[in-house]
Amino acid sequence: MVSLQSKSAGLSLASLLMGLGLLGTATLAWAEDDAATAAGAPNTLDAIVVIAQHLDDARNSIQTQTGASTYVIDSTAIAATPGGENTLLNQVIMQSPDVTQDSFGQFHVRGEHNGLQYRLNGIILPEGIAVFGQSLDPRLISSMSLITGALPAEYGLRTAGIIDLTTKSGVQQQSGEVGLYGGSHGTVQPNFNYGGGAGSISYFLSGDFLRNDLGIESPDGSANPIHDHTTQYHGFGYVEDIVDESNRIGLMIGSSVGKFQIPDMYGQQPSRGLDARGVTAFPSQSLDETQREITQFSAFSWQHSQGDFNVQSSLIARYSSLTFVPDPLGDLLFTGIAQDAYKQNVAYALQSDASYKVNEAHTVRSGLYLQSDHSSSQTGSAVLQTDAQGMQTSDVPSTIFESSGATEWLESLYVQDEWKIWPEFSLNYGLRLDRFTAYTTASQLSPRLNAVWQVTPDSTVHAGYSRYLSPPPFELVGAKDIALFANTTSPAPSSQANLPLPERANYYDVGVQHKLSSAISFGVDTYYKQSSNLIDEGQFGAPIILTPFNYRFGKQYGAEFTANYTTKELTAYLNLSLQSAKGKQIDTAQFNFSQPDLEYLAHNYIDLDHEQQRTASGGFSYLWRGTRISGDFLMGSGLRANQPLPPGVKTIYGGDSIPNGEHLPYYTQVNLGFTRDYEVGKSSTLTARFDVINLFDADYQIRNGTGIGVGAPQFGPRRGLFFGLAVSL
Repeated sequence: MVSLQSKSAGLSLASLLMGLGLLGTATLAWAEDDAATAAGAPNTLDAIVVIAQHLDDARNSIQTQTGASTYVIDSTAIAATPGGENTLLNQVIMQSPDVTQDSFGQFHVRGEHNGLQYRLNGIILPEGIAVFGQSLDPRLISSMSLITGALPAEYGLRTAGIIDLTTKSGVQQQSGEVGLYGGSHGTVQPNFNYGGGAGSISYFLSGDFLRNDLGIESPDGSANPIHDHTTQYHGFGYVEDIVDESNRIGLMIGSSVGKFQIPDMYGQQPSRGLDARGVTAFPSQSLDETQREITQFSAFSWQHSQGDFNVQSSLIARYSSLTFVPDPLGDLLFTGIAQDAYKQNVAYALQSDASYKVNEAHTVRSGLYLQSDHSSSQTGSAVLQTDAQGMQTSDVPSTIFESSGATEWLESLYVQDEWKIWPEFSLNYGLRLDRFTAYTTASQLSPRLNAVWQVTPDSTVHAGYSRYLSPPPFELVGAKDIALFANTTSPAPSSQANLPLPERANYYDVGVQHKLSSAISFGVDTYYKQSSNLIDEGQFGAPIILTPFNYRFGKQYGAEFTANYTTKELTAYLNLSLQSAKGKQIDTAQFNFSQPDLEYLAHNYIDLDHEQQRTASGGFSYLWRGTRISGDFLMGSGLRANQPLPPGVKTIYGGDSIPNGEHLPYYTQVNLGFTRDYEVGKSSTLTARFDVINLFDADYQIRNGTGIGVGAPQFGPRRGLFFGLAVSL
C-alpha cells in the first residue's frame, strides 16, 4: 500500500528497450493496422505506450532521492482508503510518517511549520497564499512521494518535505469516470476524470465541485458549526505530445477557487467595552466574516532523452490571491479592528534539470531554477480612536488604509554526482547555490552528501548531511506601519518590526530499511536539524493569513518507525514518530507579540506551537468476497498551548502564562470505508462506497486559541457518514 525507501539510480528502461529493439521500430499513431497486426507486426498503440513509459522512466532518472527518506502512496492506495479520491490532499499526506495535523487544512512535517515544496512530474510549483484551500485534487495523482531528510542537491528553498506528484496520463489511462459523493455536513461533491488520446497526443482531465457546511474546523467542537459553509472548485488538465522517440512536450493547467465562511461561536458578547456608533452589544453567532482564495497555475515542459542523457525544461506561471471580508461592526466590537484584506502574488519561473550517465559508476545531474514573483497587499482597517491611556475617545470608526508591493528574485544552481563505488554502496555528493533578493537579500553555497549501503539483500542503510538556505515565504510577508495604529483600539503589542530573515540550517539523517519477508517490511529513520533564524508562521488578527517570523535559534530532532504488510487480499501499514521542535529569541516581526512573551523567549527555548511530540498513523485494506473494507487512523499527543499560571502569579518578565508550555490532550480519530464494484452493461463498472469519518465520534481539540502565533480555537471533525457512486466511462 505504502512504502518507505531510499532510491538509487540503476539501469534505465530506455537502455533495456533499445537493446530489445522496441524503440527503434515504434511508430507514432494510435490507429491500429488490422492487416499488420494479423501478420504479427507490433501493435502501434502498444508502441506508443512503450515510448511513453521510456520517457517517464527517463524523467524519473533526472531526479534522485539517494540517501533521502521517501514514502510512496500510489493511486490504488488512495482509492482504497476511507473517502478515497474524494478526500482532500492534506488528508492523504497525513497518513505519511511524522506528519502532524493542524487547523485550516495545514499539516507539519518533522516539526516544521511549512517549508514544503510541491512538484508535478518533476516540475516545481511556486508556493501560493492559500491557507485552508486545497489546490491539488487526489484524482490527478498516479503516485505521490513525500521526500524528507537530508536532501540531495537538486532540492532546495523549501526543504521540510518534497511532495512529488506524478500525474495520471491518457497513455496509461484510456478511460475515466463520473461520480457523486456526499453525506454529513451537507456535503455534495460531483466529480469526473478522463484520460485519452489521438495520434501522438494524449490528455488527462479532472474536476470537482465541493459544497458543505464544515468548510473550516469547528471553533467549539459542535458537529454542525454556525456559519461554516464552503464552496470549492478544482480543475486540472494535462496534455502531452510525443514528438518522436526522444522528445515529448507537455502542458498542464490547474485551477482552484474556494469560498469560505468563518465559523462563529454561540452565545458570546464583546468583552472590551467598546462603543461603535452607539452599539455596544453584538451576539457572536451573528458575525459574518468570509474569505475567498484563488490559485491557478500552468507549466509548459519539453523533455529530451537520448541514450544516457536526459533533460527536462519547463516554463511555469502561478497566480494566487486571498480576499478577507470582515463583519464591519461585530469585528470592531469584539477585537477593536475590522480589516478588509486582499493579497495577491503572481510568479513566473524557469526550471531545467538534466542527468548524464557517464559510465556504470557515475551519473551526473545538474540544473537551474529562476523565479520572479510580485506580491501586492491592500488593507483597510476600521478602528476606534483612543487616548494615550487606551481609553476610547470617539464612537465613530476611522479607517487606516495600507498598500504595499514588492518583487522577489530567486536563482538556484546545483550539480551532483551519484557514484556507485561498488554494487552495494552508492555515494551522492553535490553543491547547491541559492540566492534571493526580496525584502532582504542572501545567498549560500550548500554542500550535500548522501550514502546508501545495501548491507544485505534485504537491508539498506542510508545517511546524509545537507546544508540548507530557506528564504522567508515572500508571498506572506506584508509591510505594516505600526505607528498608524497608535492611539487606536488595535495598537501593536510591541514596537519592533524587523523584516523576516532567511533560515540557515545543518541537517543530519540516518535510517535503515529491512525486508523481513515477502510480505513484511519496516524502517527506522532519525534526524537532527540545527537552525539559525528558524522560520515560523502565525495567525495574527481576524484574516486567516499567516505571517512569517523568525526564532534566532532553532533545533529539531526525532525518530520515525514504519511498517508495511502486503498480501494479495490484505495490505496494512503503521507509522510511529517522536519529535522535538524548539526555538529561542524572536528576532523579526516582533510587533505581533507581547513584551512579556518577547522577554521570556529571549532567555528560554520553548516548544514550537506546531510541535506534536508523539504521532501515529496507520491503516488497512482488505478485499472480502468482492467488497473492499478499509480503515485508517490518526493519533497525536496534541499541539502546544500556553500554560496558564495560578491567579496572581506572573513570570519574572511579567507574563501570566508560559508560552507553549503545555500540550493539548491526546486524540485518536478512526475512519472506516467500504467499496464494491458492480458490472453495468458490457464495458462499464459502477463503484459504490460508504465511509464513516471519525467512527467513534471523538471530540478533540486541535487548537485552543493560545500559543505563539495561534489565533483561534479549532476542533477535529465529528462523526460523518458519506456515500458515493461512480460510473466508469
